Amino acid sequence: MTTGISGTNLANKWLDMIGGTAFTAPAASYAGLHTADPGASGTTSPCTGAVGGSRKAVAWAASSGGSKAMTGTPSWASWDGGSVTISHISAWDASSAGNFLFSGALAAGQAITNGATFNLTSLSIALTPIAA
Repeated sequence: MTTGISGTNLANKWLDMIGGTAFTAPAASYAGLHTADPGASGTTSPCTGAVGGSRKAVAWAASSGGSKAMTGTPSWASWDGGSVTISHISAWDASSAGNFLFSGALAAGQAITNGATFNLTSLSIALTPIAA
């Protein structure tokens, strides 16, 4: 299993800040959908089609306690990627191309068919442990 934070595009940059190396944060983030673990580069098993293969913007609440949660509900309406089961997401710093940031598995796979709508209702990322 390789879901998690991208070592190259995110974790190492955060860690380099401790040593004084500046990091330019992404201006926005976008979620992509996958039918299996996206892998270390976030590119394995992407959903396809104009709608199914598109990334949607993700808005975030302020961080608290080492965790950050999505606000809003990105939606993929009028699905055109065939009948699939969505099992994972990937996060990117651009709506196409760009840098892979992190990935995760859905709590349960979600079957979807052409014409349906898929809503991403929750997403969070946490860095632990946090000193108390």
